[in-house]
Amino acid sequence: MSSFVSAGTTTAATAEPVTNNGFWPDIDPAAFRENHRLDGTITPARIEGALLAAIATVNRTLRDWQARQIDAGHATVDAVPVPIWQAPGVYLGLYQRAVFSMAHASLIERYADYDATNSGRERSESLIEPADSYRRDAVWAISEIEGRPHCTVELI
Repeated sequence: MSSFVSAGTTTAATAEPVTNNGFWPDIDPAAFRENHRLDGTITPARIEGALLAAIATVNRTLRDWQARQIDAGHATVDAVPVPIWQAPGVYLGLYQRAVFSMAHASLIERYADYDATNSGRERSESLIEPADSYRRDAVWAISEIEGRPHCTVELI
């Protein structure tokens, strides 16, 4: 008797939160999996690696904003006052969106090369647009945190 587990239906091992820098919160891989509806075919190690890289990218982008907040006496993002037109917790939500979106874009690009056949190549080309959309979501979330417009237009 053989046991068969269909791809995409395995349950992922519960992973520890990815440690952050103290100003921003640690990131829970299970919350990322659930929020982005990722099944068990993506290993916990790959999820952790994608989240760690995304945290590094988002934190680097927000380093000046974070430094200004710390200089103003706000030791964590929870202590940063939210503008009256925003909902409580908006900075945390936007940060999580930026990290999750950046990680998901990375995973899409890595799994695009899963199949080297002609159909796999066509599939990977079709994944470029969703990966770009996730990156756009991350950039927009970062822009919202910094209070900048979503796009910059320059004449060339």
